Amino acid sequence: MSQTHFGFETVEEQEKARRVRGVFDSVASKYDVMNDLMSMGMHRAWKAYTVAVANLREGQRVLDIAGGTGDLARAFAPKVGASGMVVHTDINEAMLRTGRDRLLDKGMVLPSTICDAERLPFREGAFDLVSVAFGLRNMTHKDGALAEMARVLKPGGRLLVLEFSKVAAPLQKAYDWYSFKVLPRLGQMVAGDADSYRYLAESIRMHPDQATLKSMMKSAGFGHVDVHNLTGGVVALHVGIKC
Repeated sequence: MSQTHFGFETVEEQEKARRVRGVFDSVASKYDVMNDLMSMGMHRAWKAYTVAVANLREGQRVLDIAGGTGDLARAFAPKVGASGMVVHTDINEAMLRTGRDRLLDKGMVLPSTICDAERLPFREGAFDLVSVAFGLRNMTHKDGALAEMARVLKPGGRLLVLEFSKVAAPLQKAYDWYSFKVLPRLGQMVAGDADSYRYLAESIRMHPDQATLKSMMKSAGFGHVDVHNLTGGVVALHVGIKC
């Protein structure tokens, strides 16, 4: 049985999938509140920047992977208009249901479907843009998921990966203190779940840094990849163009 990482633990791949699902089942109802608290509202600016970089046009087709509570899908939909399409997906049913309900509350009826990023149920070249925000680090086979994202993009289509990354060296000590001392306590107080937010901090440390992820995207079929460091590298937006 193949093994992989669940935070700092080494676990079997099937066990990781089960435990990641448990994390997001646990935090779905408090996900947006916790995002605001733990990022001090910065996640909204990071996502707004991603939407600006996407530079979508009327009629384009977008796939939002690990779309969770629907922030990016909600922002993308007006950009592509009635002649375009935004598909909102997540592997976790609780997160997808929460996102779908919030989209409906905003008067948006978008296609929403449960799907695994490592086995996307879409035809080759179906989309102009694929996005994944704060989801890639939870995937077991990141290289396979990136290859699938490339497959469903049109030639010249773009992949936007917004993810926690390698923070700048002068910020490292303070960032570690916040991640391992403050974040789990916030999780316990607000969501009643310290362990899930301890996993979050650990999963960030195990995720490929900016240069490594850029290389992985190129290997997956993206001919050009730009890296935008945000908030001192706490988050990075990788933008890949399919060959």
